[in-house]
Parts: sequence; C-alpha cells; structure tokens
Amino acid sequence: MAPAEWAVLDRRIEWLEGRADALASTAGDLATLVADEIGKPLHEAAIADVMALLAAMRWTARRAPSILASRGAGWGSAMFLGRSIRTERASLGHVAIIGTWNYPLQLMGVQIVHALVAGNRVTVKPSERCPRTHAALLGLLGQGLPDGMLVWTESTREAGERLLAGGRFDHVVFTGSSSVGRRVAQRCALDMIPSTLELSGSDSALVLADADPVRAARAVWNGFTMNAGQTCMAPRRAIVAREAAPAFLHELRVLAASAHPVTLIDEAAARQVDAVVHEAVAAGGTPITGVLESPCGRSMRPQVVVDAPESCALARGEHFGPALAVLVERDDQAALERHRGYGQNLSASVFTRGSPARATIECLGASIVTINECVVASGHPAVPLAGSGESGWGTSRGAEGLLSMTRPITICVTRRGADVPVGPPPSFLLRVLGWIMRANLSRRHDPST
Repeated sequence: MAPAEWAVLDRRIEWLEGRADALASTAGDLATLVADEIGKPLHEAAIADVMALLAAMRWTARRAPSILASRGAGWGSAMFLGRSIRTERASLGHVAIIGTWNYPLQLMGVQIVHALVAGNRVTVKPSERCPRTHAALLGLLGQGLPDGMLVWTESTREAGERLLAGGRFDHVVFTGSSSVGRRVAQRCALDMIPSTLELSGSDSALVLADADPVRAARAVWNGFTMNAGQTCMAPRRAIVAREAAPAFLHELRVLAASAHPVTLIDEAAARQVDAVVHEAVAAGGTPITGVLESPCGRSMRPQVVVDAPESCALARGEHFGPALAVLVERDDQAALERHRGYGQNLSASVFTRGSPARATIECLGASIVTINECVVASGHPAVPLAGSGESGWGTSRGAEGLLSMTRPITICVTRRGADVPVGPPPSFLLRVLGWIMRANLSRRHDPST
C-alpha cells in the first residue's frame, strides 16, 4: 500500500479487516505461543488475548469511520451567522508504544491498531518477557503497511531507555508498573512529549451486607487468580461488611483448599508475592486455610489472608500475583471508607443485591466499576481504560482511546458578506445586541419559562 493511499481512512480499515482475518486463521498457534512463553493457561490465552484482540480489531473496523468523522459545531449564537465550523481529526504523527507482557496480544495489539488506524507512524518496544509473542504479533500486523509505518526495536530493557532518549515522538504509550511509569513520564516531560500511562491498579472488591456472599466469593476468586493474579484490574483486597463475612469466608476457604498451583511470569515474581503474604501473616493476618505453602519455582498456590493489617503491603496491593487480603468491616459505610483510604484504582467491584447510588459509584475513584463481577468488563472493546493518580493518565481502548491517537483541527469558513466589519460596529447594532442580551436575561429569571 502506498503512503498516499494510507492517508485515506477506508484503506486503513481495509488493512485492519485483512489483519483481523489473518489473526483468526492463526488463533490456535498464537494462543499456544502465549501459553508457552509466559505460562498462561491455554484457554486464558485464547480468550483473554487472541479473542479479545480479535474482537477489538473488528469493533474498530466497524466503528472507526463514525468515531473519526468530521463533526459540525452546530448553532453557537447569532455572532456565528454566516459561518460554518467543523472539527476534523488528524493523526498525532509518530507514536512510540512500550509494550507489556501480562496480556501480550490484547493490550499492545489494541494500542498498535488504534495508533495505525488513526493514521500515525508507530515505533514499538516489545517486552523483554515475551519477545517471541510480540514478534509474532508485530509480524502479523506489519503485513500490508507502507514501509516505515510500523517498526520495532529490540526487546531488551536497554532498548526502551534508548528509544525514549534518542527518539523524538509526538506521543508515548506505556503500559507497566507505576515505578517505571514515573521514569517514562519524567523522560517525556524533558522533551514536552504527551503520554498515555496505563499503570498498575490496587483495586478493591467491596462485599456489602446485602450481597450474595457465595456468588461474591467465587467472582473475587476468579478475579484474583485469573492470569495468576497478573492483571492490573484484579482485586488485591476484598473489603467485606461483617454481616456477609461468614458465608463469604467459608466459600473462599473451600476454593482455596482445592486450588491448584498457578504459573507466574518468573521465579522472582513468585518470591515477591510469597514475601508479601508472609509479611501479612507475621503482622497478625490469618491464612484462610491455616497453612502457607512456599512457591515451587515460578508456581504457587493462590493465597488468601484474613484480617491483615491495613498498613501491610498485601492490603495495600503492592503485589502482582495470586494473593488476596480480606478485610472485615462493621458495615457498608465502613467498607467504603476503608476503600477510599487506598488511592490507586483502575477498577472496583461492588457486590450487592441492590443498585449502588451514582454518588457511591463516583466516590470509588475507579474508571471501571463492576457490579457483582470482577475484571470481565475490561475485555469489552468499547470499554475505555483510564487511570488516575498512581494508576496513570490518558485513555486507551474504546472510542476515547482511538480519539486519543488523534488531534482535533477546527475549521471555520466565513461566507461572503459575513466578515467582521472594520472599526466599531454601527450604533443600531449595539442597541440590537443590548436588547437581545436583556431579553435572554429576563427569560432566564422568568419562572414561567
């Protein structure tokens, strides 16, 4: 495809549809590659990576024309008579994407697709933890593009540092930990480069007094064990109203007692989670099964610690693996107050038989709130991911994520005869404008209107 053709959105959509078909035809091989390289169960690799990316690609192909379409400004006021105003979307230019490993196809794949469909050139730094998977993804997406439209670096950590130090980009997208995200933000700030930072969450599942405790326990268990707990929006703690606690804890105990080991990205990750769990128990928490089992290499059984002190690393969510702190509070209000004490939120889950008030949902501080479920909503291609504070800034995925890969250009066209006059306006025009403003003010204060 020639670069001139790439400037036409229809051609970019045609490319995306072709790549979606290619992804579908190699789905089994890609899922096997993900499972082999990072230890993810095959069914999770197929559903949460391959199928999720495929859904996002097809959703983008359908929706991008309307999302990126020119928009008329509509009626503003009388001063805009004789003028037409519209806003169009233009590409940012050159976008750098620093990929992550925990959902290697879904997360980086959607970011690349949105950047390319928006018309940008893209440079990717693959993750050093899944170089084979990212190489396969980049090879698949790179087919049919003009030369230089999608390029990538080595997958080493040093390559990422060189990328930011030596490249001049119009936007940088980073997915990863808050500590590394800070360094990326500082590097970008030196060159005044805007960025999207999709960083770690430290999310809560709130089990209110009227919740179905068995249903809540199963959903929370699935949420914090999915992908061996290596999900940014997985619950790190369950804050449970005392009335629901006995049945909730009983069901969690049954699940924990029969759990099989899960595989983390490496041995260091398993040791870090194990250390956080042992610290919580040493500080007064209780293992839900009564015993702690040390990791075996990069594998470990999911761990639940009840009544861990709120100041310990487990309760604060300073881990990235299959471990959960359960904090019991006297009632729903106390549970909400405890949650608000933890400031790093991408998502939050609320378990209740009722419908939480809008004010309650807003005070959770999360960009995704799930009712009676964990994590699942984040896989929908229309759902935006937007962090705040320690969880980052900017938006990826969904319509907002696609728009974030563009910049608005507003065009105002003035017809002949509507030009702004030279010098002061005629006195009669000032009187007319004064009459219009007085009429508008009286209408605003008239209770019958």
